[in-house]
Amino acid sequence: MRPNKIGHKFIVNFTPTGMIPTREMTPHVPLTPKEIVAEVLAAREYGISMVHLHARGPDGQPTPDKNIYREIIDGVRDIDSELVICVSTSGRNWPEFEKRAECLMLEGDSKPDMASLTLSSLNFNTQASINSPQTIQMLAQTMLERGIKPELEAFDIGMINYAKYLLSKNLLQPPLYFNLILGNIACAQASILNLGVMLQELPEGAFWSAGGVGDAQLKMNANAMINGGGARVGLEDNIWLTSKRDKLATNFDLLRRVQTIAQALELEYATPADVRGYLNLHRTAHA
Repeated sequence: MRPNKIGHKFIVNFTPTGMIPTREMTPHVPLTPKEIVAEVLAAREYGISMVHLHARGPDGQPTPDKNIYREIIDGVRDIDSELVICVSTSGRNWPEFEKRAECLMLEGDSKPDMASLTLSSLNFNTQASINSPQTIQMLAQTMLERGIKPELEAFDIGMINYAKYLLSKNLLQPPLYFNLILGNIACAQASILNLGVMLQELPEGAFWSAGGVGDAQLKMNANAMINGGGARVGLEDNIWLTSKRDKLATNFDLLRRVQTIAQALELEYATPADVRGYLNLHRTAHA
């Protein structure tokens, strides 16, 4: 098998839970810390390089509670201290900086390697994600001070431009890692043209993965893999296995599908250790 076109191996960014899927929508979404840990550890069989975590409270609803994040992170690291762990600082349900930054305050073995940083406000189907310039910059500054690498989330080229602004203000330090997420109703739509424009705008040397919302997930995963990027994949973005929406997917169904494409393209998977090397991530104290 071969590395991808830009000289590094194929990164799989696993997104098992997110903020939207509920048990009523799909029985397959992991919600409790124990379920999420079990899903993440089992997903290693499919070559995941990193995991993007969202925490859920006892009621199954999204929560910024760092204690729940700690339980998930510790559960994973008790078995695998190498896997790259990213936590969410999403403003979708709570815009307050203090809540969004709570998971960044974890210490020791529980400290995440990375944390999401959405680069502008945006609208989803039924709600807004509010990301004011001040909040984005405060989160970026906190990540910088805490030695946590931002996972830069861009839904259009304007967000990529804002990452360049943060870079010019020394709030970001290379090497950069982007999640390019296409197909959201109010952002860049899932086409090879839009993906190409976003790639053209990335800062030189940036690492990236692409994902798609709903039916766009498979298309964007495949296009990313063909064009030298990684795949952001999991039930966070898409709960269906088919575009007809006649069969609910499991996380493992989605990972297997990516694996089949990667094998056909003869891509070499990036290990967590590879990604740590690419992004200059230190291993945790637990290791």
